[in-house]
This record gives sequence, structure tokens and C-alpha cells, in this order.
Amino acid sequence: MPHTRRTFLRTSLAAAGFAPFARAAAPEIKLLDTRVISQQPEYYCGWPTVARRANGELWVSWSGGREAHVCPFGQVVAMTSTDSGATWTYPRVLLDSATDDRDSGVLETAKGTLLVTTFTSLAYEPLLANQTAMTELSAAGWQKGQMKPEQLAAWKAAHARLSDADRKAELGQWLIRSTDGGKTWSTRLPTIVNSPHGPIQLRDGRLLYAGKELWTGDKRIGVSESTDDGATWKWLSEIPTRSGDAAKEYHELHAVEAANGTLIAQIRNHNAANKGETLQSESADSGKTWSEPHSIGVWGLPSHLLRLRDDRLLMTYGHRRKPFGNQARLSTDHGKTWGEALLISGDGIGGDLGYPSTVELADGTLLSVWYERMKESDKAVLRQARWRLS
Repeated sequence: MPHTRRTFLRTSLAAAGFAPFARAAAPEIKLLDTRVISQQPEYYCGWPTVARRANGELWVSWSGGREAHVCPFGQVVAMTSTDSGATWTYPRVLLDSATDDRDSGVLETAKGTLLVTTFTSLAYEPLLANQTAMTELSAAGWQKGQMKPEQLAAWKAAHARLSDADRKAELGQWLIRSTDGGKTWSTRLPTIVNSPHGPIQLRDGRLLYAGKELWTGDKRIGVSESTDDGATWKWLSEIPTRSGDAAKEYHELHAVEAANGTLIAQIRNHNAANKGETLQSESADSGKTWSEPHSIGVWGLPSHLLRLRDDRLLMTYGHRRKPFGNQARLSTDHGKTWGEALLISGDGIGGDLGYPSTVELADGTLLSVWYERMKESDKAVLRQARWRLS
């Protein structure tokens, strides 16, 4: 039997002890090229989103300026391409708050407004406290796992930019807007929920943001909406918790509107049942109510959803066990069922990768962008794959 990408994937999944649900046959992926597109090897790049504007311009936004997966230095960074990803502009910082700015989504609305999302985090604080304690206890000299003095000094200086009270007040879910093609940007606007790839545009003109409350309220899972092109947001509805689950173990949602009007939200699940899988919830009433989340038989997360021009749905997601990389699946029935896994990349060295998002180019080619720590460095890069369904 020829050794295709599909047979490689089936063999790898079987070796990992994963038996996929029975599904209709899926097309093969024809991989055109894969390459690193980030341009600052001194920084760790994390959690990107790619979007295609109406004029064909591509935007990628991500958390840049970082030292590591967790640190106090994150910025919202973006770059653009006018040649379908063949070349990219040098990165530009769009937002740099006084603490860590993480995952970034990007979307162009029907009115031509660019929206870029992020959230602020203090996840680095326990690491800083631990490193400070190690230093105080290590009078005899440097210990394994201990920061060098200059690195610890930089962390402390970044931390000291705000008082304890101001640092906590800085926590939030945010969005910035540009109405001039990305030349200038608004101040930060609150969005109620957050998810890595941000909101989507619905056919009725509303913006729908499926996500999670991170720092306020009850940390609900659900959707907020905007009827003024992303300037303001209001809570719309909660996604119910599956029986036996804890809502706090749901994370990193993304949504899509199917051709038949069904709204589909997918959820990163860390509950014991179907742990590490992507769950799915649907709405048949424009997002007012949602079904109880359920398994779709997909191990991997978090997902990005896209409706293709032929109305099939595409989900792309990270796969953080062998084969380490990124996978895709298609639905031909408006999200009721999903086809076999398609391998976009499977050459990763470990689980510090993923968060792929995908756009469809003018010629039908698909372009996916994700982050990945490769063997050459401990600084994660942005990788891009161009591929076709064949």
C-alpha cells in the first residue's frame, strides 16, 4: 500500500492507542509547502490567528516579544502579506500593556474594520515568586532551574511596572479596532469573554464571540455579541455544562455559522470524560440557546472553524501527542459529523505547539498558521503550511 499522509496518520494513531469513530471517507491533503514565517528568533511566538481581508491581504496576529510560554513580557504583534503568504512584512507591535498580553485573534468585519483580540494574564507570578525564593536560598551559588541574575532582574522590573492593586485591575479580555486598514488602532475595549481566535461575523451583521469569562463573574462559558461593529459587547447566552462536567474545565472556544444557519461552537475540554478532546455545542436560534456539549470523537485542541466557499466546514486543531503537530477534519453535513483526521503537520518534537487557524485563498488553496517550539531553539516560532484538499 502506498505510504500516504493518511496511512501514516492511521498508523500513528493506532500506535498511540486511539481508535477513531467510524466516518465517511475524507479527501487527502496535498501539502504544498511548510515553513517558518516568524522573523525574530530572539522571541518566543505564541497562539496566532490568520485572517484574510476582502481585498486579499492576509493578517497574522500573535503574542510576541515573549521570553517563554509563561513570562511577563507578552505583546500583541501582527504582520501582513499581500502575496498570499509568500512574503510577510516585518512584525509590528499593536498593543503592549504593563503585563503579559497573550493569545491573539484577528478578524475583518463586513464593514472593513479590523478587530484584534487578546487577554491579560498574571500566570507568571508563581514562577517569579519561586525564582525569588530560590535566589534567596542559594547563597552557595546557582542551582539547576534557577534564572540567571540578569534574567530575574528583568522579570522583577517588568513586574514592578504596576502596584499589586493595579496589576489585578489590569486583568481582562480585550479588543482593539482599526477602521483604516490597520494604520491606527483604538484603545482597548472590554469583550466579556475571550478565546484564542476571537469573534466571528454572522450573516445578519452581528458579531458573535464564543468564549469564556476569565477574570470576572462566574467564569461562564457562552457567547457575547456586538451589533455596532465590535465597539461594544453584551452577554447573549450561556452554553450549558454537560452532565458530570465542571464548566471551569471548558476552555478556548471557537464558533462558525453553517450554511443552513446552525451556529456551532467547539470547546477545549479538560473534564475527565473525553479529556483532551474537542466538544461541540450547537444553536438553532441565532445563539439564544445552545445544546449540551457532546463529543465528536476528535482528540486534539483547541480548534479553529471555517466555512469554505463550497459550504463544507473545516476544523483545524493542535495534536499534542504523537504524531505531534496539527490536523484538520471536514464536515459535509453542517457540523453534524466530521470526517477522518487529515495531517497538516506531524513532525513536532513535543506538545508545545498548535493553535492553528486557516484561511481559504483566492485559488482555493488553504493556508494554516500555528506556533511551535522546534528542536533548534527553546523559542517557539510561527509556522505556515499551504495545502489543498485532493
